[in-house]
Amino acid sequence: MENLPPAPFFKEVMSSFLKNLVAGCILLVLLGSVQASDPVAPGFLEGHLKIVSPGPPVELTDQNTGGAVVETAEYSLYPLVVLSRGDKKEITQVTADKDGNYRVTLPPGDYILDVPRRKPGFVRATPQPFTIVSNHTVRVDMHIDTDHSRSNSMQ
Repeated sequence: MENLPPAPFFKEVMSSFLKNLVAGCILLVLLGSVQASDPVAPGFLEGHLKIVSPGPPVELTDQNTGGAVVETAEYSLYPLVVLSRGDKKEITQVTADKDGNYRVTLPPGDYILDVPRRKPGFVRATPQPFTIVSNHTVRVDMHIDTDHSRSNSMQ
């Protein structure tokens, strides 16, 4: 028994060891909870916006451009809105590029692609429901009708 350290020294070493052990366990628990709460990877919505305007389509060549009014699609005038499917809360807006294509990153869930509410008769579009899955892309094309006379007669 002569090889045993004095009792106060032994208590101090054990006390320090237990404190470090408890601190290490708490640290591991905290690190595990941070890793477990990492957000789920997002998914993607992409599509093409088609704007249907009143009047017959005009085919342009060098000979028939005189006097014709040519409308180019102004996609920036027609932003799209992504709504949550349940409470129809606005999640984000997306604007198509110069070619009418759009892409947006969203968390997994159920959504509706629509146009922002405007004056009656200005634009018509059918809301498009869709579901985003983590690390996947869903394609939803949108068609907007800007024919004011047709919109008013159908209401």
